[in-house]
Amino acid sequence: MGDVREKLLIKTERLVLRLFQPSDAATVATLCNNYNIYKNTLFLPYPYSLNDALSWIEHHYENFIEDRSYEFAVTDKETGEVFGAIALSNNKHSNQGEIAYWIGEPYWGNGYATEAAQSILQFAFKEKKLHKVFARYFSTNPASGKVMEKIGMKKEGTLKEHTIKDGNYKDLVYYGIINENE
Repeated sequence: MGDVREKLLIKTERLVLRLFQPSDAATVATLCNNYNIYKNTLFLPYPYSLNDALSWIEHHYENFIEDRSYEFAVTDKETGEVFGAIALSNNKHSNQGEIAYWIGEPYWGNGYATEAAQSILQFAFKEKKLHKVFARYFSTNPASGKVMEKIGMKKEGTLKEHTIKDGNYKDLVYYGIINENE
């Protein structure tokens, strides 16, 4: 299994995207146990525990091998330090996927989300041959929308009061991009 995992790397100028390992769980728990991360994500619990991280990481490899989803640790190319996560779902029926990401608050403002998102978009189109990739964010988190714009996604619409977070209805803003090289 180690040889396969070595091939599941995406390298960028400053980052390596790789599958999470159980040894990453403590770092993930530390980064995600942050209200500012929680309030901007659809599904992360808060508080976030080591067991939450281990449960989340547990099925990543299987999901990847079975082409359901591809969850990567966003890591420093030089040191291997984990900055956050980026994932691509794979809806085979519709030949599309959703990008989702979070970057730990200490690493905000360095362009890591944009760099990781650009590389995962290339992976989606070149490796997985998806027709479309979309992403969504809470309207209260415009920085996430900026990432989507920087990688070429276009706003497709806003679903008003579409979900509930902390007892409040939240708008979800959708962005998408079509694979022009099919």
